[in-house]
Amino acid sequence: MKILEHRALRGPNYYSRYPAIYMRLDIGELEERPSDSVPGIVQRLTELLPTLHEHRCSVGRPGGFLERLERGTWAGHVVEHVALELQNLIGFSVGYGKTVDSYDTGIYNVVYRYRDEACGLAAGVEAVDLVERLFSGAVIDMPAIIDRLRQVRDAHRLGPSTAAIVAAATRRGIPHVRLSEENSYIQFGHGYRQQRIQATVTGHTDLISYGIADDKAWTKQLLGDAGIPVPRGRVCGSFSEALDAVRDIGYPVAVKPVIGNHGRGVSTLVQDDQALSAAVDVAAHRNPAVIVEQHIKGEDHRLLVINNTLVAAARRRPAHVVGNGIDTLQALVDRENQDPRRGIGHANLLTRIELDEQSMRMIGQQNLTLQSVIPEGEMILLKPTANLSTGGTATDVTDDVHPEVRYAAERIARLVGLDIIGIDLLAETLSRPLEEQSAAVVEVNAGPGFRMHLSPTHGEGRDVGRPVIDMLFPDSETTGRIPIAAVTGTNGKTTTVRLLSHLLRQSGRNVGMACTGAIEIDNHVILRGDYSGPLAAEIVLREPTVECAVLEVARGGIMRRGLGFDECDVGVLLNIASDHLGEHDIHTLDELARCKTVVIDAVRPGGTAVLNADDPRVLAGREWARGDIIFFTLDPDSRSVRQHVREQGVAFTVNNERIVMRQGHVEAEVIPVVNVPITFEGHARFNVANALAASAAAYALGLSIADIQMGLQTFHPTPGQNPGRTNLIDADGMKVLIDYGHNAPALEALSELVGCIPARRRISVASAPGNRRDEDLFTLGILLARIHDLVFIYETDSRGRAPGEAARLLREGAESVPGACRVEVIMEEQQAVDRAFDEASEGDLLVLLIDDIDGAIERIRGRRFRSAAAPGGESS
Repeated sequence: MKILEHRALRGPNYYSRYPAIYMRLDIGELEERPSDSVPGIVQRLTELLPTLHEHRCSVGRPGGFLERLERGTWAGHVVEHVALELQNLIGFSVGYGKTVDSYDTGIYNVVYRYRDEACGLAAGVEAVDLVERLFSGAVIDMPAIIDRLRQVRDAHRLGPSTAAIVAAATRRGIPHVRLSEENSYIQFGHGYRQQRIQATVTGHTDLISYGIADDKAWTKQLLGDAGIPVPRGRVCGSFSEALDAVRDIGYPVAVKPVIGNHGRGVSTLVQDDQALSAAVDVAAHRNPAVIVEQHIKGEDHRLLVINNTLVAAARRRPAHVVGNGIDTLQALVDRENQDPRRGIGHANLLTRIELDEQSMRMIGQQNLTLQSVIPEGEMILLKPTANLSTGGTATDVTDDVHPEVRYAAERIARLVGLDIIGIDLLAETLSRPLEEQSAAVVEVNAGPGFRMHLSPTHGEGRDVGRPVIDMLFPDSETTGRIPIAAVTGTNGKTTTVRLLSHLLRQSGRNVGMACTGAIEIDNHVILRGDYSGPLAAEIVLREPTVECAVLEVARGGIMRRGLGFDECDVGVLLNIASDHLGEHDIHTLDELARCKTVVIDAVRPGGTAVLNADDPRVLAGREWARGDIIFFTLDPDSRSVRQHVREQGVAFTVNNERIVMRQGHVEAEVIPVVNVPITFEGHARFNVANALAASAAAYALGLSIADIQMGLQTFHPTPGQNPGRTNLIDADGMKVLIDYGHNAPALEALSELVGCIPARRRISVASAPGNRRDEDLFTLGILLARIHDLVFIYETDSRGRAPGEAARLLREGAESVPGACRVEVIMEEQQAVDRAFDEASEGDLLVLLIDDIDGAIERIRGRRFRSAAAPGGESS
């Protein structure tokens, strides 16, 4: 078997409303070997993966997939189920999958859910190898497969603290996106409503407060001045200064670097000068300045305060083992590290115990070696501090915190100024006030770990992710989302997106817009290019000032990656026409329609689907539409629309050459068509339809009729407001019409406008991408010849065709039309445009169906300048 394509669909897509892995799989010779031809396959697979019995498959009951396997199914289908189950076995609960035939024999489209993208992809690769071995009878090493997948999981998954916050956000319906793989940098929500965290540091964490927490001397000074009990001590720069400090404080002491975390460089219970010298060396390795402070009797506690409220408390103990009278110290450590909760670093709930230099020194101070047999019940400490990151354990004591201790913890948070703070308190107990016992705050932590509170070694786990989300999004109804309008269809997407963005901006919204041509933030271009895919959506939704997003959604993006968002407030489906057929296994208009309906299927509950009632396939696609429906139509007498309106549905249409909104018995006039500049006094009927679609979407987003009217009459078909879309420019006695009609339906729509513009001759520069079908290119050539007197054909992106092949098909189509149209092929776009300008003269209409809009505009400006420079004569 061979994987031809393998990628993550990160949002709603052609196959699923949820993120899924897409695999295009060539099963090769196994096309002739369904599963029922492989003896013992069910028994062998269930021995490898017993939990496959839970897979219902299309049968609809447990064991359903195994029944299909017994009756006979193909290898691609088996890969789907194995990829799902491998993910389940490493801790990701997934169940949805589907495998469908392609138009090519032996090639299948395999789709399955994922929770973690890297693990989903890795599970697919492992599944293909496993199934191939299964069908061939080769050896399958399941433990090795699971181990490899666990390594991928551990390398990519979020740490427990960040994961807890993400889980709390998910329960609130707040979207999140991982902004960095390396450091748990997460964005919650969209646009101006977003909040960001890095682990447990939020975008509101105060920088000065963070610095205080990072500097132990500064912390002690601040808290001590406020009457909070802290250990006596001083900052030292050398061993001699440390000795002076000990003479004042007295042994035992603790030694720690002034700046540090996770207990690194910390030594406790330092009893003599020799131990002090070693402790100073260890601390100085982390930071030249060290603190020598009195030893506080009591147990180590961590108090977690979020938004000035104590939410959890834990008693911590350093990494240790308890003897059984039989095993050596080394054996006890090895056994403890076999606990499945222990892992490397912060990936698991507990951390492996690593015996380092400090551990060996502590073991020696207890007159032990690694080969010593530890008596039963005796606890041996292996680390000087109780940090979980060095192998410590924790017991939840949240319910035991005395009100005065709670008040002290919350006061410390306010004094330091951290929104999330971990307070390290040495105390005999938390059930009595601090002044009644030996107690002192030894450290505070910015960005504290949550592991000990989420799943303590002993006691009840606390949902400490929830108060973080409640702090970031205090309104319990807020999901951090901004309104998203998504526009799709074969033609008219870019104009509709730009017009809708203009309507919203005119009403006072800060709009993030992405379309074919650019990404704009509040009318400022930040990126140029084709941004009609999911990446563009992600860029817009990350922008911190955006109040509303308007996104063009093209077929290619849906098929390659899915949508760049999980749901939208308004989904607009403009039309379905022949274009790009033959790509991504979309060969028919019905398949193309299903692809486009992904946008209206992604409308949130309470949102709106805007549908073109004049297009039969769009109208049929209403079965996929979620939320309310608003129709737009150029036919005010449309039967479907009349019924919809009678049922109190909303529709935008044209009546007596006026754009109107209808609902029930109400008809509200929006604006005369002649007053909408992009309609060219109604001659550009395709732009009348685009204006109706944009008006309907704007209405669904809360704009008033007056807002819509103002926006429609101030949006012009100029290169500034709608670049490359029906820009009609007077230049040196001729007219230039710039558009992007690269397919037959678009050119048919444009022909009505071209025919209405008086001209001595109509000259065109045109092309089409090579990924169109042969018949589509030939038809486009026919239409060009029917509309124009002279056509210059150039070649744009060949997209897999041999150079000149697309231009040849266009030319053959044009030359098949009887008449006087002359056709020339000039391969380079700029040369074709220059040739057309040289050919054109006063009274001609030059129709440029091109990619380089800016270059054409500069060419027009140059012509104007030369004409003005030498009136009545030749340009100089």
